[in-house]
Amino acid sequence: MTRRRVVITGIEVIAPGGIGKEKFWDLLSEGRTATRGITFFDPTPFRSRVAAEIDFDPYAHGLTAQEVRRLDRTAQFAVVASRGAVADSGIELGGIDPHRIGVTVGSAVGATMSLDEEYRVVSDGGRLDLVDHAYAIPHLYDHMVPSSFACEVAWAVGAEGPSTVVSTGCTSGLDSVGYAVELVREGSADVVIAGSSDAPISPITMACFDAIKATTPRHDDPQSASRPFDGTRNGFVLGEGTAFFVLEELESARMRGAHIYAEIAGYATRSNAYHMTGLRPDGLEMSEAIDTALGEARMNPETIDYINAHGSGTKQNDRHETAAFKRSLGDHAHRTPVSSIKSMVGHSLGAIGSIEIAASALAMEYDLVPPTANLTTPDPECDLDYVPVTAREQLVDAVLTVGSGFGGFQSAMVLASPERNLL
Repeated sequence: MTRRRVVITGIEVIAPGGIGKEKFWDLLSEGRTATRGITFFDPTPFRSRVAAEIDFDPYAHGLTAQEVRRLDRTAQFAVVASRGAVADSGIELGGIDPHRIGVTVGSAVGATMSLDEEYRVVSDGGRLDLVDHAYAIPHLYDHMVPSSFACEVAWAVGAEGPSTVVSTGCTSGLDSVGYAVELVREGSADVVIAGSSDAPISPITMACFDAIKATTPRHDDPQSASRPFDGTRNGFVLGEGTAFFVLEELESARMRGAHIYAEIAGYATRSNAYHMTGLRPDGLEMSEAIDTALGEARMNPETIDYINAHGSGTKQNDRHETAAFKRSLGDHAHRTPVSSIKSMVGHSLGAIGSIEIAASALAMEYDLVPPTANLTTPDPECDLDYVPVTAREQLVDAVLTVGSGFGGFQSAMVLASPERNLL
């Protein structure tokens, strides 16, 4: 039986540095950074005081006053991006049975900003041990239940098929899209609006990452604070954002004359069952996810033209995935450009996996490998080609993008040209 092949026909991105996939790609291709000192709240009490914030006006992007009042920032991002992805795809969803349209949304920390703010209100700034619920907004329940995100996106696009939230930490953005691919392959949906969203830049999130020293204290130079694979790196920069896609079956997309960005040829996820935040240095579990994704794609490691790394900028992660690339790709790992866009847009937790899928698809679209910004001091333990500082023009027909998340999650996805020769 021939397997249904799934392609991306619509993309929208809301990321630090600009709204929309065009501004997002301009930032990446120019190697600019969007990290800065935190402006959303007073960061003075915190160890890390930098973030990759988005200048986002929900009214300017079509949300009504009622939607702005009802929706947490994470949900606002998701609704705007999902509508944008549908518009980019040119698909007429009104002509499709709504029960054949699905939605998958990834998020690591849900409505963090609203919950943080509402707790301050109901506790009178933390003064009350017994909070007064009478001061809470009427939509607080939706903020506490992440499934509301999928409902909001489904309402926004008119989807009445499978609707799911995937929350697997920092691999949520990869896993939500991977799950969507399976919905199309198995025939549960003909079209899926898939992506992820997170807006975690809040005092509670900063405090949590401060406690484990995961975020960088380099607040004296915010623009160069995110330094994946660099010998001077000392933690990641928290970010926010979203990316959404229209996924559909290849032949259906061709029949309607859709622009096809890429085929999602393979996907796999693993768990290391090892430590909540720690990683083994040998990269075994990530390597197993890569090997399985390549096998599903029916592709040899030598066919990978570019690796979009997790590249968080922590020493253990950068070494872990460097080892995984060598284990899975062998000698080809040394000939394959690798880069981390977190150097430019920060780490938006559950959203970043989808944002990196968008970067991978656009790298194929423009035959351009985005750089790893701020990489000026080589680390002998990270000895691959990390495309320092400047983007690189080259043919990109196949991309491996990976993610690593607290809890031991390791995910990998292969994007490829639909015209490639299958094994």
